[in-house]
Amino acid sequence: MSWQMVDEGWGRRAVEFSTLSEPAHCREYVAMHHRLGIDDGDSLLDVACGSGLAMELARLRGAVCSGIDASTRLVAVARDRNPDSDIRVGDMQSLPWDDNTFDVVTSFRGIWGTTPGAVTEAHRVLRPGGRLAMTVWGNVKRSPGGWMFAPLRWATEEKVQHQADMVSLGRPGVGETFLAEHGFEVAERFEISFALEFPDPETYARALSASGPAYEAIQGIGETEFRARAAALASERLRDGLPLRGVIQLFGYIGTKR
Repeated sequence: MSWQMVDEGWGRRAVEFSTLSEPAHCREYVAMHHRLGIDDGDSLLDVACGSGLAMELARLRGAVCSGIDASTRLVAVARDRNPDSDIRVGDMQSLPWDDNTFDVVTSFRGIWGTTPGAVTEAHRVLRPGGRLAMTVWGNVKRSPGGWMFAPLRWATEEKVQHQADMVSLGRPGVGETFLAEHGFEVAERFEISFALEFPDPETYARALSASGPAYEAIQGIGETEFRARAAALASERLRDGLPLRGVIQLFGYIGTKR
């Protein structure tokens, strides 16, 4: 898929994604920034930056942030959140920055096994000794909150298989090898806290439908049907006095540029 087509799925509900789904990702962002020790003056590039919340949190730690995403509409939200940052619409496999520009490159579930060029480019724009930090899904099906992503499997068999190929870096040894082959010294993978929470089934369905993978299912069954079926699924998970909550396995990697 051409990178220019990403906005079709991810951008169509950019405001809903950024306000209904992404705030729950703070656990992941904060945990990785803490592990990296992001501090005053660090030059940081967020690849597949989406609506820019990770950059906003890194800026609170003193980092000077840049970002890139393929979705024009997500970038509009990211720029609104980070008005003084250099945020561009573009292809993460062809970064528009010079060699040896950044101290840190992050990517939160944005670099996949199917996008090796993004790792090559991250290596190029990092200064010697700079670090690439990225997160990838683990075993979603066996996660306690794996049910929250079950509606994504309503896409065609071909698209579901493509999703599986994208997240292959979470398998033991795969991510480490992938990064090492692209010029990084890689520590062992580590688990990152990730949970999604919603007040009710309708909000869950609305938030999930704003994601790119959900759009692939929506293309087949329509958005009204997708939301209705997703809300019905979530209704089976209601807990009295508590939010809908799904904990999903997520792994992180940190590689240092040789």
